[in-house]
Amino acid sequence: MADALRPLLRLTRDDGRREVFVLPGAGQGTGTWLGYLPPDTAAIDLAVAERGGFVLERVGLRSEASVFAECLRERPLRAISAGYQRLRGNERRMRDILRGSCAVTPMAKAEAWMAARARRDRAPIPSGPSIRLVMPARVEAAERVAATIRGLEAQSFTAWSLVVGWSEPGCAVASDDARIEQTTWPAFGRVGDFLNGDNALALLTPGDGLDPDALAILVRTLAEPGRPQMVYADAWMEGAGAKAALKPDWSPDLALVTAYSGTPTLYAGGLLERLRTTPLGEPDTLATRLVLAAVYHVGRDEVAHVPRLLSRAAPPSPDSAERHAAILQAHLAETRIPARVEAHPSGSDLLWDLPEPPPLVSVVIPSRDRLELIRVAADGVLNGTAYPAIELVIVDNGSTDPAVLAHYEDLRRDPRVRILSCPGPFNFSAMINAGVAGSRGDVLVLLNNDVAVLREDWLEALVRQACRPEIGAVGAKLLYADGTLQHAGVVVGLGGRAGHILRRRPADTPGMLGRMRVAHEVSAVTAACLAVGRAKFDSVGGLDAEAFAVDFNDVDFCLRLAAAGYRTIWTPRAVMAHLESTSRGPAVGAARQRFEQEADRFVERWRDTIRHDPYYHPALTLTTFGEDLE
Repeated sequence: MADALRPLLRLTRDDGRREVFVLPGAGQGTGTWLGYLPPDTAAIDLAVAERGGFVLERVGLRSEASVFAECLRERPLRAISAGYQRLRGNERRMRDILRGSCAVTPMAKAEAWMAARARRDRAPIPSGPSIRLVMPARVEAAERVAATIRGLEAQSFTAWSLVVGWSEPGCAVASDDARIEQTTWPAFGRVGDFLNGDNALALLTPGDGLDPDALAILVRTLAEPGRPQMVYADAWMEGAGAKAALKPDWSPDLALVTAYSGTPTLYAGGLLERLRTTPLGEPDTLATRLVLAAVYHVGRDEVAHVPRLLSRAAPPSPDSAERHAAILQAHLAETRIPARVEAHPSGSDLLWDLPEPPPLVSVVIPSRDRLELIRVAADGVLNGTAYPAIELVIVDNGSTDPAVLAHYEDLRRDPRVRILSCPGPFNFSAMINAGVAGSRGDVLVLLNNDVAVLREDWLEALVRQACRPEIGAVGAKLLYADGTLQHAGVVVGLGGRAGHILRRRPADTPGMLGRMRVAHEVSAVTAACLAVGRAKFDSVGGLDAEAFAVDFNDVDFCLRLAAAGYRTIWTPRAVMAHLESTSRGPAVGAARQRFEQEADRFVERWRDTIRHDPYYHPALTLTTFGEDLE
């Protein structure tokens, strides 16, 4: 369930021109936005989500000079760049530089950022539902258990009961609260043994500290339209290197590998009924097993994410990653999910089964001249790839370079190669569609001519994901020539339209929740390297060659796949090098005008997704490419 749409602000100028800005969400209670107000502004309009209250607390006007002065203090080089853009008359670039310097908070300062925006929840406290809280505990955790109980007793929602399951008999902490039961953990029992007609179940870890309004907010969410069966919120992760865990909306693949929903999570409705028979087992594995069970028992619309930090979660144990991998492997075997846990230096990920025999893959590359590019790309596909069933389709857009034409003749000697002619004005979408129509593979890979193969297993990694029935597009980890990240998934709304998250960061950047180390859902991936099943490509009509001839076609394609019920996956297992847009160069003049027209069409078509990319937290800024706070 995704209802936490960011507010929209629309500026109308004297000449009738309009520009829309996506504001930050107010998950912690308030949101703050700093924007540029042009001198010719005639009107300002605000649009907010249909549900939920909205109060405009304060509006202030800062001079341009004061913002430049702040930028000069904080980021001197950026202030110079902003001044240069102002002199050039590039208003958009100037304001983005100033916002990125003065309106964005790095994640390292998250705690102060949260404190400045926190507001008590003043909505009516729900009555009727009751929550059963379960807290497995070891003897040495007695002080942490007592601390968690103090937090529960301070809750504004009072219809809760707690059972503390101690690892050894005779253990207890002092408490005269009748809602609290302390017993020995019944290792051979079932989850249902703890339930007494309760409406919801939540697990706690000794040391968890809930916000005083946490249970009230979570229970209120259970009563929202659609009646979610699982509700979770964000948490501040304690321990060494404490940090905010800003979670995405329901992301099943990420949940399988990381059980990221964590504390606090409520299970209710039909899901809770299914979980009743879950064996309690070892106390420190139950939370993970419940999340894994939920992945295949709930749909996207049955899970709600509250984008608010409602808990200070106890630090994970040093061996938590290894224990999760072992639990996951047992879960896969028990449920016969066609995957296995694959260990690697940065953690563990899932290796999905490859069909036998492996399907034919058609790699479609649009190209024109530029021998130095197409030679490298074609050689990597044909000679640097371990996958056994490949067809290479080059869609040529009117090459005239004799060296390129000669190279084509050499390539044609390989029975795996087809070269199609597609003359006329450059239209990336039309060329891709033509290449797909002239190909034979059951799996399609759209590939730019400026992409180079770095590892021979890249294609297998993509195909394993693309063959899953529920998966639409699959994207690769693309690196710039200097080894930094070029593509780790697309965030819809970034930069006002869509952009690559964590661009120019080190290749081993872990990302929020460590998700850059594992395959996970994103809203879109770039067509510079994109795999998809042919039937799925055809089902949405391929790329939109009329609306998005050159730009935004890949993002639009992924969003149309999502609308058809498919998820988009980004995997770090397929690693390629990408010299972004080398063959086209920067957009200027008529090309720039065409870009802006396509951008406007994209915004008009996907405005709601721009307001709320489900895999990008609404507290994160849309101005910079890092995971910074707005």
